[in-house]
Amino acid sequence: MIKALFFDIDGTLVSFRTHEIPESTVNALEEVKKQGLKVYISTGRPLSIITNLGQIQHLIDGYITTNGAYCFVDRNGKREIICCHDIPQTDVCQILDAAKKWDRPVVVVGTKDIAIFNYKDIVDDVFCKKLGVTNIDYHKPIEEVLKQPILQLTPFISSAQEEELMRGIKQCTSGRWCDDFTDITNIKADKGQGLLALAAHEGLRLSETMAFGDGGNDLSIIQQAGIGVAMGNGRENIKEEADYVTTSVDDNGIRNALIAHGIIKDDQKKD
Repeated sequence: MIKALFFDIDGTLVSFRTHEIPESTVNALEEVKKQGLKVYISTGRPLSIITNLGQIQHLIDGYITTNGAYCFVDRNGKREIICCHDIPQTDVCQILDAAKKWDRPVVVVGTKDIAIFNYKDIVDDVFCKKLGVTNIDYHKPIEEVLKQPILQLTPFISSAQEEELMRGIKQCTSGRWCDDFTDITNIKADKGQGLLALAAHEGLRLSETMAFGDGGNDLSIIQQAGIGVAMGNGRENIKEEADYVTTSVDDNGIRNALIAHGIIKDDQKKD
């Protein structure tokens, strides 16, 4: 029996087209909460730029953020931190040195703040125009953020550059869910490991979990969950690994998957 649902944000809960959560998804999550199921977020976004979940904020029990680098649950309005994994300083320097050599920008996520290393317009084009993120301070001094533990680095590099870079960084892992960039975190931090940590904390068996995703950084949680669901708009490698492929985020994908697995009823089906 499924007791907990885990949702990626961009392209899964939130439409790339409207930057909103479809009404069918909101209604479906309200239904599962009435049944006593838990709802968790699983995202590559740092907590400070999770700004597009207002429609379901009251339904969320916990978060896997920054691809598993920072995970927590909410208990009566108080945050219980489950895990926090930062990137070794030597790896931070190596990644930034490579970005400088290639003249590419990097989104640097500290435990408190976010800054942009070697800013280029593509950062705003992707984060603001494509993802709807409008609260990144592009003028934040990078030196201030680098004094903090670094949870995630997001370099805007090609797949070939990513492969070259990661060969020399043994204490980190990389997850690409956007053609323009990849997310690099501590090797102990990916969404799958976040699921393991959160499930253990919450007393959940993996067989009781169901995870939804569409991008490369969702692969680990799709593989770990009791049921892994790929969105119809997802990448092909995610669909190949998923237990079930639903329709797209804009075509009631989440609701359709929950109906298909008997978690909610199809109220439009006639007797």
